[in-house]
Amino acid sequence: MDAIAHMRCPWCGERFETLVDASADAADYIEDCPVCCRPIEMQLRVGTEDDYRLQGGRGD
Repeated sequence: MDAIAHMRCPWCGERFETLVDASADAADYIEDCPVCCRPIEMQLRVGTEDDYRLQGGRGD
């Protein structure tokens, strides 16, 4: 099941929405910021379909 998550870009600071697959247990992937186009290292951890944690970082 896909869910909408709200993120803040670690590069430019702009907020944006992204889709997450809440049916997965965990996922690590790279997604480009839709504003500044820089890569964001995403880490998704899912407890239940309604309980997930998405973090984004610069990868420094």
